[in-house]
Amino acid sequence: MDLDSASTIVLHVLTQATSQDTSVLKPAEEQLKQWETQPGFYSVLLNIFTNHTLDINVRWLAVLYFKNGIDRYWRRVAPHALSEEEKATLRAGLITNFNEPVNQIATQIAVLIAKVARLDCPRHWPELIPTLIESVKVQDDLRQHRALLTFYHVTKTLASKRLAADRKLFYDLASGIYTFACSLWNHHTDTFLQHISTGDEAAILNSLERTLLSLKVLRKLTVNGFVEPHKNMEVMGFLHGIFERLKQFLECSRSIGTDNVCRDRLEKTIILFTKVLLDFLDQHPFSFTPLIQRSLEFAVSYVFTEMGEGITFERFIVQCMNLIKMIVKNYAYKPSKNVEDSSPETLEAHKIKMSFFTYPTLTEMCRRLVTRYFLLTEEELTMWEEDPEGFTVEETGGDSWKYSLRPCTEVLFIDIFHEYNQTLTPILLEMVQTLQGPTNVENTSGILIKDAVYNAVGLAAYELFDSVDFDQWFKNQLLPELRVTHDRYKPLRRRVIWLIGQWVSVKFKSDLRPMLYEAICSLLQDQDLVYLETMFTLLFQLLQQVTECDTKMHVLHVLSCVIERVNMQIRPYVGCLVQYLPLLWKQSEEHNMLRCAILTTLIHLVQGLGADSKNLYPFLLPIIQLSTDVSQPPHVYLLEDGLELWLVTLENSPCLTPELLRIFQNMSPLLELSSENLRTCFKIINGYIFLSSTEFLQTYAVGLCQSFCELLEEITTEGQVQVLKVVENVLKVNPTLGPQMFQPILPGVFRGIIDGERYPVVMSAYLGIMGRVLLQNTSFFSSLLNQMAHKYNQEMDQLLGNMIEMWVDRMDSITQPERRKLSALALLSLLPSDNGVIQDKFCGIINISVEGLHDVMTEDPETGTYRDCMLMSHFEEPKVTEDEEPPTEQDKRKKMLALKDPVHTVSLQQFVYEKLKAQQELLGEQSFQALMETVDTEIVNQLQEFLQGF
Repeated sequence: MDLDSASTIVLHVLTQATSQDTSVLKPAEEQLKQWETQPGFYSVLLNIFTNHTLDINVRWLAVLYFKNGIDRYWRRVAPHALSEEEKATLRAGLITNFNEPVNQIATQIAVLIAKVARLDCPRHWPELIPTLIESVKVQDDLRQHRALLTFYHVTKTLASKRLAADRKLFYDLASGIYTFACSLWNHHTDTFLQHISTGDEAAILNSLERTLLSLKVLRKLTVNGFVEPHKNMEVMGFLHGIFERLKQFLECSRSIGTDNVCRDRLEKTIILFTKVLLDFLDQHPFSFTPLIQRSLEFAVSYVFTEMGEGITFERFIVQCMNLIKMIVKNYAYKPSKNVEDSSPETLEAHKIKMSFFTYPTLTEMCRRLVTRYFLLTEEELTMWEEDPEGFTVEETGGDSWKYSLRPCTEVLFIDIFHEYNQTLTPILLEMVQTLQGPTNVENTSGILIKDAVYNAVGLAAYELFDSVDFDQWFKNQLLPELRVTHDRYKPLRRRVIWLIGQWVSVKFKSDLRPMLYEAICSLLQDQDLVYLETMFTLLFQLLQQVTECDTKMHVLHVLSCVIERVNMQIRPYVGCLVQYLPLLWKQSEEHNMLRCAILTTLIHLVQGLGADSKNLYPFLLPIIQLSTDVSQPPHVYLLEDGLELWLVTLENSPCLTPELLRIFQNMSPLLELSSENLRTCFKIINGYIFLSSTEFLQTYAVGLCQSFCELLEEITTEGQVQVLKVVENVLKVNPTLGPQMFQPILPGVFRGIIDGERYPVVMSAYLGIMGRVLLQNTSFFSSLLNQMAHKYNQEMDQLLGNMIEMWVDRMDSITQPERRKLSALALLSLLPSDNGVIQDKFCGIINISVEGLHDVMTEDPETGTYRDCMLMSHFEEPKVTEDEEPPTEQDKRKKMLALKDPVHTVSLQQFVYEKLKAQQELLGEQSFQALMETVDTEIVNQLQEFLQGF
């Protein structure tokens, strides 16, 4: 591109690309896309976005196109990569002037420079860091700020690289600039503290912004720039200095108003100080050891004493609690049970921890956590009254313990109670003792204190197992409190039922459950019916009434648990839910996590309905189709549950419908993913094989076989075994069609046996497959043997002999009794034979046969005779106890299949006798006896014992 003429054209098209009119916008975007690979295009973009006289929107778009181009075309190996000459020009142009007046564009340029730095610094861009260092020293406020902003983004990006060579480069960089970074931060920090006394808000904000950016740079250098940071005096000096700086900044909050930009920046800087400590502790726990005492003293004094009054704020308290929690829980600071096995560093850190957490300190922390931080605030009570769902979501959502005060205090309480339970248990029990009996409904503070203490008892349920007689407490204290119906007692009723929920799985007698069910029913609705029907009906009504996604998810989770627990007994009550779920699915289109909850409910519903789940197919199958289609964006969230639903649908399906068969089109891309869901995919494939092998294989066998051939070359040993199991199932279910359809896989199996596959589990699978072919499709085995002989340029007999020899040698690889019997039957099926190679291997075949007889024969104590314990004569519907899950349709199909399987229909004892008899008749008595003499005498004796009576 000629820059002068091109700039005008590109500028015009970029202007069109900012239009709201799609007829103008779309052609412009198409034109820009075509220019992306043109030499000189990015130089034109650089000229445009650095021209401050042009329209902001056009410049913004030029920056974005440039940034996207770095990702696509900057690497040398990229298709249509930028030339080295153009890249050199662009790098020089990017750091010529740090004078961008628009904040948003300045940030994008800083990110853009960082992207280039990630690929080119320092090897191809050695001047970047020196230029930035010089630029942050200038007196011009704008240039200084923009250079500092870029310095931060470059440092952040380089710190994120993980290859060893890149880490070494960053260590070198950090060592080289750390002194400068520290002095820069100290300079801006001191400037800010001086401005505070003047009250000049603009100057305060200006210096605070630079303090924040320089601290961000130091954070990355400190946490990621040193292998052993505790050996660097400057690093440790900076970290020790954080506590004094934090105190200064917290005191500054008294001088700054509560609602302005300066206050927001100040709080962000204070939080950033705590992030430096938290990140350093996370990445370098032993280097943090000299900071443990000071960190604990600082955090505890501001959170659990009067020192923090009037200057702390919620996010800071949360960060301090996280710091305490991380020190308490850190595995690096916990000695082994055998103290001699612990490192000196661990013992030193543990000693510091123990000396700090004295009885008075722990007592004060526990009391303040419960009686101050656990107390529901007026704001929380109002929110709960006006929007109970919103309150619950706020209280329990995701990683909220890291960021929100209430969940954070609860997590800290759990951790210190677990670590120091012997000290804290008596304190908590004493608090419980003072709250015995009912609380006056007019005593709001008393109700809130009791709520807080009950919360603590619920959180510490596992630690209090031996110290609380919960059954008595439930009957004498908690149950009566559930029956107090006054409105002011509502928070306590909620807490009591939650508390019981915490203890039910810890310590709760089953004979108390009817009382609990009645209490739950009365809380949901004031009537008492049969529990299952009532619970399900009330939960379903609640599901319809609530509006928050999180609440619907919680209710669905409880419904799922109920359905899973009672299984088939749920069938009379699910009609309303089945009718409602399609509507809920439609309403939840924008809420993938709610859809995951619906999928989980459907999984349990299908299991509960069994074969009757076929009635759900019009709703169920499109959901499975969407959830497991990797071309659809929602699959990222829904795939795992969608596959599980697909599997249980197959397992419980009474027959294969065209729609159920059609969904299998989704499988090929799933197998290409080779993800952690591969095991479930194989189970689904098996499900189709057991459901309707002929119809399924005729439709999908070619594609499936191709996928399997590709998978076998690239997946793990465990994955190979899963593939081979599917092939074995195909041969078991369809011995005629199966070998032909999966023919491309069988030469690899044969070769694996001949070569003596070194992994026993793979060898076992190989022998299982070959056993099926040899026993159940002799003509195909012969053609396969012929094919392999041509391939190896060997005689068929020689190849067969090698296979038998390896089979006998590796019989110990097979651990499954069914496969061991199959091997004996398969090798015996080669008899009778006058083939010299087979007769040469006769001894091995008999050895395998006797091993198989030992595996399967059991002695009848009444008659003293032996019988094959694997034989099955007829199908019996198994009797299922209350605690067992009823058999699925697939379980029944497997039983019916077993009735046709030689492993379960052919007596090995009878088969051995008949084959030996036929061999004797073929060779004559004398030759047969000569053949038998090749077998070990002890093996012959065992064989004769098994064949008594024939």
